[in-house]
Amino acid sequence: MVTPTRPLGPDVLEREDLRRALEEHDFAAAFSLIKKWAGLSQNKIASACDLTPGKVSNIISGRHNVTSISVIRRIADGLGIPGTLLGLSPRPWEQEAQHPGSPTVEERQPSEEVPWRPDATVGLADHLTRSDLVMNRRAATRALSAVAVTGTALLDALEGWLQPASADSRPRRRGRLGERDLDALEATARAFRSWDHQYGGGLRRKAILGQLSEVTAALEEHQKGYIERRLYGVMAQLAGSAATMAWDSGQQRRAQDYYRVALRSAHAAGDARFGANVLAGMARQMLYVNRPQDALELVRLAQDGVRTTAGPRLRAMLHTREAWAYAAMGRHAAFHRATRQAEETLTSASTEEEPYWIGYFDSAELAGVTGGRLLDLARTDPQQHAPTAASAIRAALDQRGPEASRSHALDWIGLAECSFLLGDVAGAAETTRHAVGAAALTQSGRVRQQLAQLYPYTVGRDVPGPLREARDDIRDLLAT
Repeated sequence: MVTPTRPLGPDVLEREDLRRALEEHDFAAAFSLIKKWAGLSQNKIASACDLTPGKVSNIISGRHNVTSISVIRRIADGLGIPGTLLGLSPRPWEQEAQHPGSPTVEERQPSEEVPWRPDATVGLADHLTRSDLVMNRRAATRALSAVAVTGTALLDALEGWLQPASADSRPRRRGRLGERDLDALEATARAFRSWDHQYGGGLRRKAILGQLSEVTAALEEHQKGYIERRLYGVMAQLAGSAATMAWDSGQQRRAQDYYRVALRSAHAAGDARFGANVLAGMARQMLYVNRPQDALELVRLAQDGVRTTAGPRLRAMLHTREAWAYAAMGRHAAFHRATRQAEETLTSASTEEEPYWIGYFDSAELAGVTGGRLLDLARTDPQQHAPTAASAIRAALDQRGPEASRSHALDWIGLAECSFLLGDVAGAAETTRHAVGAAALTQSGRVRQQLAQLYPYTVGRDVPGPLREARDDIRDLLAT
């Protein structure tokens, strides 16, 4: 077992600035603070972490970002930094260093291991919003490079979702919010969610964070019971929108932070259905970072929490996430089974029986999601799957228009790739032109990332003229 060679003292590890730097994987700031407060030179840091002095120098100067999990683990083990401060599971040496008779991590109760308490949720939301609202360009660049937590470190920390919510017994001053205030806050959260669905990207993220900060401040006060539950519901929706925007902008780790706030807020509000929706968002994130088994575990966790309360739209959406994971794992029969379950479940849906935030999941959304997964399969077997993928995507395009700009653009991009895979040059040129036009109407980083995947299809010596024009259109848009 690895043991720390140069462990940091508690006086250093308890510094708020160092803990914040470690949480954000800002190793430039972390190493500088360790040099200053622990008295370790660059050479000693390098030796402890099994890095070269030159690499440590480049990290401190900002010329190199640490993104490798193995390197992060070496830093944790070399300097005696608890794993939780870096988004890792507790390191093996942490258990050995516990006082005799202290419970190990495995022996602790879930409530001790993960603080699923309202005060912890409020504290997490306050920390995130304060740090994000003052984020400068350098910090934003670091946020883009911070990797998502996966595997056991992610999944074990969410088990408290299935436990009953605890009461908030903090001493607080009396709050004065009333139902009219809550009506306005809920309407604002709904508007933000609608904007994100329509435009994508992170243009309104600061506005959401400002509103989330206001809600956090209100929860520092003791509101009436039903008012407080509704406030936590508002916090869950705002944090969920912030998470989606962060993810859509490529900030994987930050997205997870806000997903955690959203899930814990929904838990405090007693809103299991929205919590399941948050877990579905986290599963989608895992699928984009190629962790389908993690995604499947998250979907199952969501399904376990709403087996008796989920309406047909929510259940159908969860089935599509399940199908997505099966497709990514190469389990074609399971993919088709889960997709059929989604289709059958959705037929019993109506607009009156479920919350507004799941209203988007209709036959068009199901067709678009199914088409996207068939396209994933078509990349390895075009002749078998590309025609059915194109048919499903066209069905989505026929049913929803540019008002859902992010989904609309993703549909056109997917349809263009189907044409490329089938060797339909004329169709590929036409659909790519539509894809570029639709992509120009959204600020979604995910849309631009998907559009960039079309570019290699347009490159080559013998590319026909229409495809050269499509290539120029893609390049011009991505350059803006």
